Amino acid sequence: MKLLTGTLLLATLLTLPVSGFAEMSARDIMQKVKDRDDGNNVIMDMEMILIDSKGNTRERSIRSFRRDAPDNPEDSESIMFFLSPANVENTGFLTYDYDDGDKDDDQWLYLPALKKVKRIAAADKSGSFMGTDFTYADMSSPDLDDYDYELMKEVEIDGHKVWQILSTPNNEEEIERTGYTKSVVFVRQDNLVVIRSVNWVKKGNKNKFMEVKELKQIDGIWTPTEVVMTTKKGKETEHASVLKSSNIQYNQELDDDLFTQRRLSKGL
Repeated sequence: MKLLTGTLLLATLLTLPVSGFAEMSARDIMQKVKDRDDGNNVIMDMEMILIDSKGNTRERSIRSFRRDAPDNPEDSESIMFFLSPANVENTGFLTYDYDDGDKDDDQWLYLPALKKVKRIAAADKSGSFMGTDFTYADMSSPDLDDYDYELMKEVEIDGHKVWQILSTPNNEEEIERTGYTKSVVFVRQDNLVVIRSVNWVKKGNKNKFMEVKELKQIDGIWTPTEVVMTTKKGKETEHASVLKSSNIQYNQELDDDLFTQRRLSKGL
């Protein structure tokens, strides 16, 4: 998963010193973020926690798989299966994330109650992913050419130097796809991980706040292991979603037929 994004994406430490970034534009920085090594052939367990405005919680468990596409390593394929509770058990979600900006990412959702695989249309990608504060659009990577970037300033978060970058969609189609009119992202300078973002939601006068609460190096890969997305209207929190990842394993053997619609409906 790239976010998770990312959102609701994964990141790695680059070897270039911070001084090597001195002359980079905001777009250059975001290209580096997109190009960083996020590992390959990944298996992980995930815990999804949904928190309502009163603090009540619902929990779900997931098994997730991701790899670089065999025919083009710039593309990625991911699939996740919901394991519990019973009302979401065997639900599956498949994504083909294309690097080519002229191709829309493909996403499919399998609903066991209907015994049907549903393709997620572009017009529906701004909708909530499985009742969370993440959208379907958050579950794949954006095309950088659809945005204008502005380096606002450098700040410090939890002792780390960070670039604060304004990201604004430059076409109405991208606003409709994501549901966001603009975002401010915070990129750590030492490892190019987006550790925080603020997203302005087109409808409802709301904001969504993403924060990486826990970040670990696993097999040399900087990996967000806890990500929170919070929806607020003014100062009031309406809902929050937590994604915790564990048992993360890179460089695993993954069969080609795992990343197919047929397997999506078959389950684990």
